[in-house]
Amino acid sequence: MLERIKNIQGRFTEIESSLSSPEISKHLDKMEALGREHASLRPIIDLGKRYEVTLNDLNDAEHMLKEDDQEVVVFAKDQIAELTKTLAELESDLTLALLPKDPNDMKNVVIEIRAGTGGDEAGLFAADLYRMYFRYAQLKGWKIDILSSNQTGIGSIKEIVFLIKGENVYSSLKHEGGTHRVQRVPLTESSGRIHTSAATVAVMPEAEEVEVDIKTEDIKIDIFHSSGHGGQNVQKVATAVRLTHKASGIVVVCSDERSQFQNKEKAMVVLRARILAIETKKNEDEIASNRKSQVGSGDRSGKVRTYNFPQNRVTDHRINLTLHGLDQILDGEIDDFVVGLQDEERNIKLNNLEK
Repeated sequence: MLERIKNIQGRFTEIESSLSSPEISKHLDKMEALGREHASLRPIIDLGKRYEVTLNDLNDAEHMLKEDDQEVVVFAKDQIAELTKTLAELESDLTLALLPKDPNDMKNVVIEIRAGTGGDEAGLFAADLYRMYFRYAQLKGWKIDILSSNQTGIGSIKEIVFLIKGENVYSSLKHEGGTHRVQRVPLTESSGRIHTSAATVAVMPEAEEVEVDIKTEDIKIDIFHSSGHGGQNVQKVATAVRLTHKASGIVVVCSDERSQFQNKEKAMVVLRARILAIETKKNEDEIASNRKSQVGSGDRSGKVRTYNFPQNRVTDHRINLTLHGLDQILDGEIDDFVVGLQDEERNIKLNNLEK
């Protein structure tokens, strides 16, 4: 434990030295990355200092047992009991703090929601999910930027892609990926029959340019007129952008903005995130399944959660957690699921340490 703390203290000192260098201001991306690493190590450094002080105090108390003065010996025994308890608590806290970190945890996220099986009802449910994450982001003080969307006039969403910016966003939302099901009676169902529909969610860490190097010659760019509903809404200037990454075949379309440049920038954000997600998946597949720290696969094919309207409940199938108050959950109150999934990830990592 002390050796690991010593190594982290060395890295922490190294980062502080780099951040104080005048040269770092010329490299904003590197400065931001070091700043995030510095912030992530600070709690470990603080715990490590307390651990070392407590351990030294415990050694001093044990030496006091050799004194001839019985009052001193009694005092030392009390101190040893108290310090031993404190040391055990600090060791537990440090074990959790030293668990392998997901390098993406502190990043922003790109989320894609697509209507699945269920026709119009699936599109309406996709819109419900978007609003749920939008409200959750608002409650957390995060910012949302829609990157692309394909919506219909009845308030349903065929597909929407958006960026959420904030502190530890990926850490909170990375387990939301997968198939979300809804069970309810559609407004158009006169017989009152319950329908089951689905929407898929993909959660990807935002990729910085330095992480995903995309060469200009690797991308095919098409510019076209975005579709409109006629009249003044039809743009007279071609601003919609389609990016095709030749190596992977990934296609990204962005047409929400009136500026061709803005659409291209947003499309690049999505493209980088998708490429990083593919590379991350490859790395995870190389790790034995019993060493993974994921809660479920996160694949869109995997059923992760069911929203049952008749019974006013939501069930997360990965952690067997069922909560009532469906309206509040769809209004963004999903912290119980988020924390439960984070706890499960932590438990898997602790179990892996013991193997």
